Amino acid sequence: MAETVTTDILVVGAGPVGLFGAYTAGFRGLSTVLVDALPQCGGQISALYPEKEIRDIAAVPGALGREVVAALKAQADAFDPTYLLGREATDLAYSADGRPVVTLSDGTVVVAGAVVVTAGIGTFTPRTLPAGEEFLDRGLSYFVPDPQEHAGRDVLVVGGGDSAVDWALTLRTIARSVTVVHRRSAFRAHAASVRELHESGIEIITDAQVETLHGNGVVQEARIRVDGRDEPRVLPVDSVVAALGFISNLGPLTKWGMELDRRTIVVDSRMRTTADRVYAAGDITSYPGKVRLMSVGFGEVATAVNNAAVALNPELSLFPGHSTDAA
Repeated sequence: MAETVTTDILVVGAGPVGLFGAYTAGFRGLSTVLVDALPQCGGQISALYPEKEIRDIAAVPGALGREVVAALKAQADAFDPTYLLGREATDLAYSADGRPVVTLSDGTVVVAGAVVVTAGIGTFTPRTLPAGEEFLDRGLSYFVPDPQEHAGRDVLVVGGGDSAVDWALTLRTIARSVTVVHRRSAFRAHAASVRELHESGIEIITDAQVETLHGNGVVQEARIRVDGRDEPRVLPVDSVVAALGFISNLGPLTKWGMELDRRTIVVDSRMRTTADRVYAAGDITSYPGKVRLMSVGFGEVATAVNNAAVALNPELSLFPGHSTDAA
């Protein structure tokens, strides 16, 4: 028989924004359940970038991803939320009194006063490297959960976005050598990171693509096709990190009756979706002027939870008070 859980706030997505949402709800005295398809908290950070340094959170000059997640979870745990991990939120219905009823992939049913969706980019799969897919997990990888795995190696990083540049900078002090290959001349990463990359001494090959990978069981060589050059460049490599971005998918959330803008959920200034009693915050949301930063997501989820609190009890004040006011 399926388990039924009742809560004030159901947070769908236990990444950084979802964890802060649980803290915000707990601070208001609301019970909270967090659901995530991943088996651990932290979302993309825990799954993909636990050792990556995060620098764009106010008052945190720099901290590893796993440290940020651990701190956010400790903050949320002060109010004892319930974690239902390793299961996906699939179906949304409503009870006779109008409460959202969400069914999870394992059959668990969560009856909530309100739902806050903080699912990041939804489910994500890496964009594959067309050349050398047969070397996946034998030198070719799409994630760097542990930079030490590349210690003493000749590493080729493919891509021009934030992940590619960040990993190149992280690995330069660990690997024997790092080379970056990007198919364009301009990088898409943050300007400060790109400047640091150019000043780092890392070899950068632009207007180029990986043509083939070669090796005897494991990657040993990469052939790079450079625009305007007749013959490919041949590089000895032990590791290839293809940081080409991700393909996101909202999955079952597309059937919840919310207005969507491509792969995001449209919200208003209260972070309400078009589905009754369903709010959203973080990278999954869309509105004019949206800026996709974790720090912005923290503010959005606080707005969502506090508006949900007032919707559940109109006698409450929208402003929750400051934490410094508490004993």
